[in-house]
Amino acid sequence: MHIVIVRNNSNSPAVDASLLLATYLATQGAGFTLVNSSDLSWRCDHDALNDALAADVQMAVVLGGDGTILRTARQIGTSGVPILGINFGRLGFLANSSEEGVVSIMAAALSGDVVAEQRTNLRIDVVCEGESDPWADDEQASSAFGDEGEEGTFTVDDEVACTPSGFPCGPQARTFFALNELAVTRGANGRIIDFGLDIAGAHVANMRGDGLVVATATGSTAYALSAGGPLVSPGFSGLVVVPLAPHTLHSRAIVTASSDVVEMDLSDNRDPRDATLFADGELVQFDRAVRRVYVRRGDVPTTLLRYQHEGFYEHAAKVFF
Repeated sequence: MHIVIVRNNSNSPAVDASLLLATYLATQGAGFTLVNSSDLSWRCDHDALNDALAADVQMAVVLGGDGTILRTARQIGTSGVPILGINFGRLGFLANSSEEGVVSIMAAALSGDVVAEQRTNLRIDVVCEGESDPWADDEQASSAFGDEGEEGTFTVDDEVACTPSGFPCGPQARTFFALNELAVTRGANGRIIDFGLDIAGAHVANMRGDGLVVATATGSTAYALSAGGPLVSPGFSGLVVVPLAPHTLHSRAIVTASSDVVEMDLSDNRDPRDATLFADGELVQFDRAVRRVYVRRGDVPTTLLRYQHEGFYEHAAKVFF
């Protein structure tokens, strides 16, 4: 068995726990790869973790807070490797409490005494200025994204390599992963942006404002909640769409079906009212202006391992009420 240990290396208790966990795994005859979370980028280009994924790693143990779990989930992508989070951060919505000790929790995971939760994630496809749009008609979309959920990508050229996580990597990548949310916001100049919102092929509205958040049920307790969105049970497989500070009196959050595609059209956004994209809080950079963004449910869910945890509503009641 081979396990990846991802630690928040700026958190001294997490670093100490990683050393203890490494010693324990060695006594159990399990191999491991130790990764610092600060090395994980939105490009999914961490060689040590990619090598471990390619070698069929069985589990990722994350020592840190929710942010560390989000970075790990992005790197793991569509590989299906389960994530055992142990909280050394603040909120810890996605992680298990560390009160029982990392060795006890790891022993339970190795013996199968944990519950696997399947969490919906996001596939984000971006079209930049001057690029063809594979979603322009059904035939092109089928060719670009595959049939029945087969993975694909569309880019400016062929200089894109896919990592073992299943997502492309490199300066021309236009397909991205998020477990919590995608936030499209106004750029560095601070000007509000104009955009069109379509869901499932139907035009919903033309809007002006600070932007838009498209979240999973997991991300409903994060940015979407702060922007006025609903709390959604983690088992829900649809998306939550929340406008950010819209310049209107008629805007509400929208909860979609699991198969719906959310489209944000920025093609009429006037320069220099640029838009900025954040996937799970990480800035995603492009070499051209963004013109369209498509967000849909990912084809392979993210698996979180739970150890003696309280239910979602009990935790939400403590944190939010």
